[in-house]
Amino acid sequence: MSRRAPRPQPDPTSTACPCGLPAPYAGCCGRYHCGDAAAPTAEALMRSRYSAFVKGDTAYLSRTWHPRTRPAGLELDPGMRWTGLEILGTTEGSAFHATGTVTFRASFRGGSLHERSRFERVDGAWVYVDGEFLS
Repeated sequence: MSRRAPRPQPDPTSTACPCGLPAPYAGCCGRYHCGDAAAPTAEALMRSRYSAFVKGDTAYLSRTWHPRTRPAGLELDPGMRWTGLEILGTTEGSAFHATGTVTFRASFRGGSLHERSRFERVDGAWVYVDGEFLS
């Protein structure tokens, strides 16, 4: 009987963030997911929400969804494999704004989702309001 050496596990502090920025997950979207920081812009929130979809973090998705549009429950398709995020444009959404939009393309195995998402600040924190699918 042969024994295989255990496969080394990736260091979560050096694993690339799914959002596409050149930073480790822990120092990028991971700090928002665990509650150590809040996304400072609508684009940062969009990136962190994409990463939450990749990671299956429904608690973060619910927490960052506007209370008036948040669904009662959220179930993700466990077979969905997200493969990349491209930010196509933003309007407003900085520290100086109360609202903002982010237009993006999120790729998944077999296709992509093109959306313009709307964000607002609630009690100083950015939250996702809704989105319009684009062709």
